[in-house]
Amino acid sequence: MVSVLRNRGLGYALGVATLAGCASSTSTSGGVPTPVAAYTETAPSPDPRVGLRAGRMDAAEAVWNLRVLSKTPPSERFLNVTNSDLAFKGNYVIQGNYNGWQIWDISNPSRPNLTTAYYCPASQSDVSVYRNLLFISGEGLTGRLDCGGQGVREVASKDRLRGLRIFDITDITKPKNVGNVQTCRGSHTHTVLIDPKDPDNAYVYISGSAGVRPESELPGCSSATPDKDPNSALFRIEVIKVPVANPERAAIVSSPRIFNDLVAPPKHGAAPDDKAATEAARARGAFIAEFDGESFVLPSGMTRPMLDSIVKARGGTGAPTGADSSALRAALPAMIARMTGADADHRGPKPGPTQCHDITVYPAIGLAGGACEGYGLLLDITDPANPKRIGAVADSNFSYWHSATFNNDGTKILFTDEWGGGGGPKCRKSDPKEWGANAIFTLSDRKMHFKSYYKLPAPQTSQENCVAHNGSLIPIPGRDVMVQSWYQGGISIFDWTDPSRPIEIAYHDRGPVDSARMGNGGSWSVYWYNGVIVSSEISRGLDIFELTPSGFISQNEIDAAKTVRFDYLNAQGQPKMVWPPSFALARAFVDQLARTQGLSAARISAVRDALSGAEQASGPARQTALSQLASGLDADARGSRDAAKVRMLAGAVRDLAR
Repeated sequence: MVSVLRNRGLGYALGVATLAGCASSTSTSGGVPTPVAAYTETAPSPDPRVGLRAGRMDAAEAVWNLRVLSKTPPSERFLNVTNSDLAFKGNYVIQGNYNGWQIWDISNPSRPNLTTAYYCPASQSDVSVYRNLLFISGEGLTGRLDCGGQGVREVASKDRLRGLRIFDITDITKPKNVGNVQTCRGSHTHTVLIDPKDPDNAYVYISGSAGVRPESELPGCSSATPDKDPNSALFRIEVIKVPVANPERAAIVSSPRIFNDLVAPPKHGAAPDDKAATEAARARGAFIAEFDGESFVLPSGMTRPMLDSIVKARGGTGAPTGADSSALRAALPAMIARMTGADADHRGPKPGPTQCHDITVYPAIGLAGGACEGYGLLLDITDPANPKRIGAVADSNFSYWHSATFNNDGTKILFTDEWGGGGGPKCRKSDPKEWGANAIFTLSDRKMHFKSYYKLPAPQTSQENCVAHNGSLIPIPGRDVMVQSWYQGGISIFDWTDPSRPIEIAYHDRGPVDSARMGNGGSWSVYWYNGVIVSSEISRGLDIFELTPSGFISQNEIDAAKTVRFDYLNAQGQPKMVWPPSFALARAFVDQLARTQGLSAARISAVRDALSGAEQASGPARQTALSQLASGLDADARGSRDAAKVRMLAGAVRDLAR
């Protein structure tokens, strides 16, 4: 069922809606019920992430079931500038940064080598790749077509870039700008969709969240609502078609209005600590803005110019008086209403979101998950130029639907909640566990059914911006395992095979960037790529990890995961993970059956012995041994409490015999 969140008005003053659905205790894998795993390990207690020493490059660290391979600081021109998202191509990782992007050679993940540092300032330099092309998002007002650092001061300028940059990286050491596509709201993020039926074209979904640029800068841009202007730049996304052989011909081919008929939802309001801080500020005489049912403390950088204007308007000089402060307090409600559009003539329910934050496409199943401020949307992308909304959910516990991830077989979808917009400490001990969490849904008949939440379980300090952010699946066969960034909450790896009972199984965290105030740091994005886990650390650089065996993941499962290889990876263009036949894959399923007691201990031992014997054999002898084992497992499945997993094992063994 549907409810909503509204467009960003005052900063990240965002709302949420009610969600239908109750948590269930039945786990699924590929839609087939399976027993809950009996893990042989529990999380460390007390949690070593609590109370870590602060520091930018020398903070204390806590790591569990991971090995840190490398920690590489940014290159000189990118120091103290925000690192953003990641994309991968061959042995390279491309790291976005508000000053451009860096390309690292991770052939040796213990010693990344900087290949290219391309200076091209823009907010926020979201990155993707396909073949020889690199795509970069630009949204801020200061981004320039020529990549200059001087910015753009004019209200309307032919030099401004707000949209998509396209670079040829055939020579990865010398990226060449081969096209730019301007959009009315810029590109906060983008998603590259490669249609399996049309690999020679890249379709790029643009999610722009900034204000609409003036028509004098880009003709055709309108900030009127669609009822007043059917060509409004609001309440739509843009679809850019990029001919890979001729990227200079890239152009917008459609602007789907996937938000039609959505209405604004109720919200959960402020957290207890935030309410207390606001009231303390009010008592000190701070200026408080009331917006959409919430109170916000206005920074002095905003109110000082307002007070100066009041002084000048009365012909005064010097510091503002008490009367000037009173005048500003009286004027604030109308000012905030004008800034946020709250004084507009709304008839009927208020409209819902006007754009998505991020869209994850999964071409193999023809679906996309749209994380669209107040909604999680399910989109049909079988016609890539014309995505259509087929489902929408919202939740009064969610503040800002940020990103989405499908499980590999397409039976589940997970949405993240960027409560606080990435700049707030939303993992404090007093913060509700359902706020700023992940929401996990099952998918059946192309409908979403809520199951549970997962939130970083380690409380963070009020000096650490902590929020659910970007992550990806780890290719553990037969399971749904994900690694996810939480800004200064670090990275968390969790198993959501049972969608009703997700559980953390590994992590890495640092202490705050600064012990006395909120600093800018933490993991923006973390993704699995070809055997390693790579994290874009907002201020500290590039971190690379590898999984270690534990009571949650066996060495065989890790070895099987490492057999999944990609030529390139954009996490928002989710690929189908396929495991080539290997003894590691078969042994991984055996380990899982041992964990769930899907076969007796004696049978598990016999299967392991049979696999070892077959591996030592060759030719027809190996084929015969494996075929006999597969037939025996087919019979085992009929009496197993984990029949689905036994059939997976039988299939893996049979593939080895071919």
